[in-house]
Amino acid sequence: MKLVEITGKIDGIIWGTPFLIVLLGVGILYTVALRLPQIRLIKDQLKNLLGGGSSDEGISSFEAFAISLGGRVGTGNIAGVATAIGFGGPGSVFWMWIIAIVGAALTLGESTLGQVFKEKVGNEYAGGPAFYLDKGTGFPLLGAIYAVLIVFACAVTGPTVQAYNISSTINQAFGIPVVVIGIVVAALFVLCVFGGAKRIGKFSGIVVPFMALAYILVALFILITHAGMIPSMFAMIFKCAFGKEAIFGGMLGTTIIMGVKRGMFSSDAGTGQGAHASSNAEVSHPVKQGLAQSFSVYVDTLFVCTATALMILCTNCYNVTSPDGTVLVENLKGMTAGTGFVQSAINTLGGNIGNIFIAVAMFFFAFTTLLNFGVCIQNNINYVLRNAKASTRKAILVGGNVVCTVIIFVGSIQSAESAWNLADIGVGLFGWVNIIGMAFLLPLVLKLLKDYEDQKKLGIDPVFDPDRCGIKNADLWKDIVRDKYSDLMEKRIEAEKGANN
Repeated sequence: MKLVEITGKIDGIIWGTPFLIVLLGVGILYTVALRLPQIRLIKDQLKNLLGGGSSDEGISSFEAFAISLGGRVGTGNIAGVATAIGFGGPGSVFWMWIIAIVGAALTLGESTLGQVFKEKVGNEYAGGPAFYLDKGTGFPLLGAIYAVLIVFACAVTGPTVQAYNISSTINQAFGIPVVVIGIVVAALFVLCVFGGAKRIGKFSGIVVPFMALAYILVALFILITHAGMIPSMFAMIFKCAFGKEAIFGGMLGTTIIMGVKRGMFSSDAGTGQGAHASSNAEVSHPVKQGLAQSFSVYVDTLFVCTATALMILCTNCYNVTSPDGTVLVENLKGMTAGTGFVQSAINTLGGNIGNIFIAVAMFFFAFTTLLNFGVCIQNNINYVLRNAKASTRKAILVGGNVVCTVIIFVGSIQSAESAWNLADIGVGLFGWVNIIGMAFLLPLVLKLLKDYEDQKKLGIDPVFDPDRCGIKNADLWKDIVRDKYSDLMEKRIEAEKGANN
């Protein structure tokens, strides 16, 4: 049996109906219990995205946003969306929107908890799902399992699809051999990732907003030139999402699965992956970073992924293949689902512009995702070895990044299907662990959001005191508040006294 077939079967088991039910169920639970925070607190999301500064130990809120957005805005936004449409039909776009909306509430919870239970390892903050699954649930084994799985995913299975899409698009646009591309990308990864979270934050803070904006502007221009197609395009998305379009009627299940899978892969919502970068941020209250990160899901899926989908659909630059291999739609003869759909859509503007633009966009989107993998590897190795000597941690971290570097090169020269299967397997494994833990941690998130909103009602800048929230195992925050936010704590105490009189 070939690697593609083996990985395909494992992928199908992990991403079966039970996982989709649990993921959507927990996302809806957070949305309802927290009273639609992803919508009613959107003003706070934007404010906290740009507020706050960095410190010797932590990065700024915007840099944390840029790193996690760099992890979210990647291959999934271009090749992933094209793959969803190619194998799930236009209706899969609707289910990507759904997972983005419910996922924003989950992301708020993940990044808030990552902040609460972060630790200071060496001279930098470190946190993420391994930390909050350990300290929050009281089951250290759950945190350890997550840490091992995500290090494996970020170092071994995840880089394959990012590296493949970088090499394939650049090769198609400029004719550079994939071996050369693989060597260059691996070398650039080493240059950035060994500089730590701060160097990654500065690089991502410059690159990610610029590329996301440029990509969206190109999509808007294409929509303007195909304005007459927009009403029928949206009608098709909604009809196909519920199996009402005759030609796609027999693949409703695949439509939902592909939409949710590609939406989760793209946005990281429910996987906890974005909580690693957010844990490194310097803020006065954990919910501030949770709100900032929840907005990144909107940027990723509702803006960038939607831009890709609309470009493909309004130009009719896509094919659709059913689960049994039957070609249902073939607008691009012989083309397999992937970046070629998007390149063809942009090429409708004239010449070879699509190939060149997508090659550049894919490089920056996928490369910043690889850098986010570096942050995940660092935080989780720091979790597993937090009681070890600094020299031991450093040696293991170097080893993890070396493995990731080798896989980046290998991924650059392998097939597309096996790359996607491997990436999906990695995300699905640690996603299962995180989503189960998040179901049990909802009461803690409710406490934290209430504490934040109560302080906002008093007209003060929220500051976190774990004792007042009844939260244990968050001792670092006592030092953080004492050293950096003592003035905010004094204002909180005065405001609460005034409210009680």
